[in-house]
Amino acid sequence: MEIRDIRAVLFDMDGTLVDSDAVVDRSWGRWATEYGLVPADVLAVAHGNPAMATVTHFLPDASPAERTAAWARVFDLEVNDVDGVVAKPGALDLLGTLGRIGVPWAVYTSAPAQLAKVRLTAAGIAPSVLVTVDDVSRGKPDPEGYLRAAELLGVPVTECLVVEDTVVGLSAGQASGALTAGLKGIAADIELADLHRLDTLFKGLE
Repeated sequence: MEIRDIRAVLFDMDGTLVDSDAVVDRSWGRWATEYGLVPADVLAVAHGNPAMATVTHFLPDASPAERTAAWARVFDLEVNDVDGVVAKPGALDLLGTLGRIGVPWAVYTSAPAQLAKVRLTAAGIAPSVLVTVDDVSRGKPDPEGYLRAAELLGVPVTECLVVEDTVVGLSAGQASGALTAGLKGIAADIELADLHRLDTLFKGLE
């Protein structure tokens, strides 16, 4: 499948459309310190993964109530910090191009809805379709969220492009059956230095 065959684009949020890496690092780093963990170890897992999956990974012996409290703590840290949250380079241009050529797009994120809306608003991005971890029973790397996003757009997932910046997210996209584009050097069908490259490819269809 080539760019001209793509009928919809499904974006990850953090690290893909929205530059929130500093917030994620600050929040999870502080959380790790509070729980007596090594921040670098936690950050290696937290990016791209649902928060509860990260909490469970590092607190395997905690009770369900303790895990919920731990999740609530990192959520509180993240949702109240938008310092430096902006659109990734090329993101707004790309979304504008997709609008002009009539290619619909959606966002699927491992973040909860409240956090997703806070960050998207800070970045000046307003998706017509937003699927969050609250909308799925199985988070990334399961493809459920991308399948749901494609369904809401009314486009077969095999005619969609999934854009991701983490291996766990890319795995979800690949498992869905979509074409994939990868940032930050991850191996995908289309490898991108940044979103400007994808914007250029779609502008070629104008």
